[in-house]
Amino acid sequence: MSSTTKPFEEKMNASVNHLVHELASIRAGRANPAILDKVAVDYYGSPTPIQQIAAVAVAEARILTISRGTARCSSPSPSNPDQRHRHQPIDDGQVIRLVFPAPTEERRKQLTKDVKKQGEDAKTAVRNIRRDAMDKFKAMKKAGEITEDDQKKLEEETQKLTDKYVKMIDDTCADKNKEIMEV
Repeated sequence: MSSTTKPFEEKMNASVNHLVHELASIRAGRANPAILDKVAVDYYGSPTPIQQIAAVAVAEARILTISRGTARCSSPSPSNPDQRHRHQPIDDGQVIRLVFPAPTEERRKQLTKDVKKQGEDAKTAVRNIRRDAMDKFKAMKKAGEITEDDQKKLEEETQKLTDKYVKMIDDTCADKNKEIMEV
């Protein structure tokens, strides 16, 4: 990759990483500590991410445990609406257990639609980055900074990057949908 296309590749990579992070918080029927990434608890008067004050672990396939350690805090109350339903914490004073029921078939289908939408949004972001790159190359050619041949090479290189990242997005979404649809 040339140094001219490197910033655009980094932006495309950031779009894919953002998608991966967002998909990690979608519950697919198994306990996943990432689902608590957006949960903050009141810790001495200030909202604090739960991972900063407690150990979060997967005890069983559908059970997360939150060990408080020496921290004195109340049971978490998710701020993400997707996480509010059907998760009654079981608190024994030392460990909080979150039991995740298997999602219904209807819910799994809805989740796959959500994954598809997030994938499409990520692909749009990558394509917008490609458009910005193409515009920059045209401006560079017009300003006499690069030749027409250089412009064509940069455009081809950028298209290959776009294709690579769109495929990564498709693969990531397909993997997540497969995980969601497993019973």
